[in-house]
Amino acid sequence: MKSLRSQLSLYIMSIVLGIVVLVSLLANMAVNKQFEEYIIRQEQLRRGEIVEDLESLYNRMTKSWSTESLHTIGMYSLYDGYVLSIYDRSGELLWDAEKHDMTLCRQIMGEITERMRRREENNGFTTHAFALMQGNQKIGSVSIKTYGPYFLKESEFQFINQMNGIFLLIALVSCGVSILAGGFFAYRIARPVTKTAEIAKQIANGAYDIRFEGDTKTKELHMLVTSINNMSDALGRQEQFRKQLTGDIAHELRTPLAALRSHLEAMAEGIWEASPERLYGCIEEVKRLSSLIVDLDRLAKLEQENLKLHITEMDLLAAVETVGHNFEREADNKKIKLSIQGEPTVVQADRERILQVMTNLLSNAIKYTPSGGEISVLVKGEAEKGILIFEDTGIGIAQKDIPYVFERFYRAEQSRNRKSGGAGIGLTIAKSVVEAHHGELRLESTEGMGSRFMVVLPRKYSFSNGILE
Repeated sequence: MKSLRSQLSLYIMSIVLGIVVLVSLLANMAVNKQFEEYIIRQEQLRRGEIVEDLESLYNRMTKSWSTESLHTIGMYSLYDGYVLSIYDRSGELLWDAEKHDMTLCRQIMGEITERMRRREENNGFTTHAFALMQGNQKIGSVSIKTYGPYFLKESEFQFINQMNGIFLLIALVSCGVSILAGGFFAYRIARPVTKTAEIAKQIANGAYDIRFEGDTKTKELHMLVTSINNMSDALGRQEQFRKQLTGDIAHELRTPLAALRSHLEAMAEGIWEASPERLYGCIEEVKRLSSLIVDLDRLAKLEQENLKLHITEMDLLAAVETVGHNFEREADNKKIKLSIQGEPTVVQADRERILQVMTNLLSNAIKYTPSGGEISVLVKGEAEKGILIFEDTGIGIAQKDIPYVFERFYRAEQSRNRKSGGAGIGLTIAKSVVEAHHGELRLESTEGMGSRFMVVLPRKYSFSNGILE
C-alpha cells in the first residue's frame, strides 16, 4: 500500500509532466507551423524579386538582354536554391542554370533534398512559371524550380533544430521542477494528515490529552486538525464522565444499601426494635434506589436509536399550568413564589415527554431556590416556535459548570448528596427529549443569582421519526 505522500507526489508530478509535455508539443507545433508559413511567404517574395530583377535587365531600346547580368542573377539564385531557366518573348532559351553548370545544380538540389528529408519532407522540386513584363509588353518568361512548397536553408535548418533543443531543455527543466515541487507540496499536505493519523491512533489507545500543535495554513487540513483536537477533548471529557459515572453509581447504590443493611442488621440482632418508624426509614431508602433505577431506565429508553415519539397537538400554557399545580404545595412549603404567565401556544409534540421536561425543570428550580425566592414560567409563541422560559432566583451555576450540566450524573455539587441534588440525570433527560423534537434547550445562569432555562420547540413536527396520533 502506497503512502499518501507517495501518491500525492505521483499525482502532482503526473499532472505537471502532462501539462509540460502538452504545452511543449503545442508550442513546438505552433512555432514550426508559423515558421513554415513565414518561409513560404519569404519564398514567394523571393520569386517575385527574381522576376523584377530579370525584368529590369531588358533593354527596350536595343530589345536585347544582358547575358552577363542574366548569368549573375541566375548564379546568385542557384546558390539560394532557385534553379532558373530564362526565355525571350519568342521562347528562345537565354540562360539555363542546369545547362550552365549541371554538377553545381545537382549538388545544391541534392543538399536541399537531403536537408528536407531529415525533416521528413519528401515533396520534391516543383516549377513555377512567370511572364516577364515591361509595361503591358511581354518581354520573355522565366521558370523557377524550387523544392516545394518550401525549403530550408542551412541557417534556417539550424535555427529550427536550436528551437527544438530549447523546447526539449525547457521540458526537462520543467520535469525536474515538477518532481521537486510535487515532492515538496506532497510533503506539506501529507505531513499534517500523517501526524493527525498518528494522533488519532494514540487517541484510540487512550491518550486523550494529546493535541495537534501548529498551523497547517490549509482550510480543509485545518478543519481536520480542529476536528481531531475537538474529538480528543470530547473523548477526554467522556472518559472523565465515565469514571465519575462509575463512582457516582457506586455511591448512589452504596449509600442506601449501607443504610438498609445497618438498620436491618440492628433490628435482626435485637439492638433496635422493628418499629414502624424504623421500617418506614428502610422503605425510604428502597424508594431512593427505585427512583435511581427509574431515572436510569428513562435515560436508556431516550437514548435508544429506535425511540418513537407519539405526536399530538398540545397547548404549552395549559400543560405547564398542570405541572405547576403539582408543585404548589412543595413551593409553599419553601415559601417560594411560583408564577406562570403567557399565552396559549399550540405545538405538535409528545405530550407525556414534554410534561416530563417541564417537571424536571420546575423540580430543579424549586430544589435549588432557597426559601423566600421566586420562580417564574413564561410561555410565548412565535410564527414557527413555541417557547418556554423557566427562571428562578436560586443558587445559580458557575460558568465553568454550565457546559457540563446536561451530561449524565454531572452535578456542580460534588458531594453527590441525592437528597439535595438528585442523581444528576434530570437535565440529561430533558435535553434528550427536546432535541428529539428538533428543538433546543438553552441555559443562562449566574452563580448566586439564579438560572434561566429556555425550551424552544417547533410548532410543526417533522414526522421522520415520530408517530402521529
